Order: sequence, then structure tokens, then C-alpha cells
Amino acid sequence: MEGIKIKVSNRKKARIEIIPLIDVIFFLLATFVLFTLSLNRIQSVPVNLPVAAPPSNTPPNEKDTATIQISGEGALFWNRELIDLAELPARIAHMKTQSEDPRILIAGDEKARFGATITVLDEVRKAGIEKFSVETRTRPTGK
Repeated sequence: MEGIKIKVSNRKKARIEIIPLIDVIFFLLATFVLFTLSLNRIQSVPVNLPVAAPPSNTPPNEKDTATIQISGEGALFWNRELIDLAELPARIAHMKTQSEDPRILIAGDEKARFGATITVLDEVRKAGIEKFSVETRTRPTGK
């Protein structure tokens, strides 16, 4: 018995056609160029930017400014004087009556807690003082 011979045809090798690839690249390039040319037609809205006024040469009066420092242990210092938290509202109210333009600087040492700082800030706001600052650098305690 003779074996059956099966004829296997040669398969064509797969290959990448370069011409359609070039067509796609040129299409993308043309789209990009037309898009960038259309960007020139976008109009802007005029905006009036604020201008900074030069600072006044007169420094604020020292009696109009108070520094409240919070330590890591929760102690408060009013202009380097150790005070209790219960004294703070009375001192702020006294300062507001004594000064025409009261200013407060809230500072903290390296280990000051955020909650104590917020408590002091709330007391300043309750007193109606609008000019206050929070110092962004740390100080040694009581300085």
C-alpha cells in the first residue's frame, strides 16, 4: 500500500505594506498642521489685572501690633509674656479699644499644635480684628 501524498502549497510570507502606512502618516501630519493653523483665530478676553500699590514709608505703630505665640506645650505668649488661654479674649478686646488699627501676628514654635493655633485664630476673629497674619517661620519658644 502506497502512502497518500498530500500536496502542501507554499504559504506567502506576511509583510508590511509601506505605502498605506505612508498615507496614514501624511494624513495625520496634514490634520496636525491644519489644527495648529486654526489656533491663531482664537480670541482672548481682555482682563484688567490689579496693580500693587507701593508700600507706605510709615511702619505700623508698635502699640497697634501684638504677637501671639503658641508653644508645643500649648502655652501662649502675648508679646513674649506668658499668659493663660482664658486671658486671651480680654487682652484682644483691650487692644482693640486702645488701638485704632489693631494688628496681630500669630506665630508658633517648632512643636506648636495646629489645634491651639486655630483656637487663637478663632479668638482673634471673634474680637472682630481683620488685620492678622500667621507667621510661616518658626521661632524659639517665648521669643
